[in-house]
Amino acid sequence: MDKRMAKISTHKDLRVYQLAFELSMKIYKVSKSFPVEEKYSLTDQVRRSSRSVCANLAEAFRKRRYPKNFVSKLSDCEAEAAETQVWLDFALECEYIDNEFYNEIYKQYDMVLGMLVNMIVEPEKWSI
Repeated sequence: MDKRMAKISTHKDLRVYQLAFELSMKIYKVSKSFPVEEKYSLTDQVRRSSRSVCANLAEAFRKRRYPKNFVSKLSDCEAEAAETQVWLDFALECEYIDNEFYNEIYKQYDMVLGMLVNMIVEPEKWSI
């Protein structure tokens, strides 16, 4: 087992999970100010996709002994993170968020995506 894995006992110990959770909470807070007419579209969608990154990471972590299932769940995480970026594009274009918030969050989602890809490329480093 990789030395860095020795300290990871739950999905909450994964840096990628911690960052994705933090970003999801930032999105939740900022989306409270979105217009009421967006409640069942943009607001719900960006919240759902950002939270789904975290939920799928938890599932992936529990499936890590099965490399194909692990990679499949990580792929779902990757898709949800990219979807979140699209919803952020819409929020920026609709002027619900400012450029500073958008750039900060978008860049951090790029980091999440990079971490997920690294896990996908080398699933054996995460197996138990």
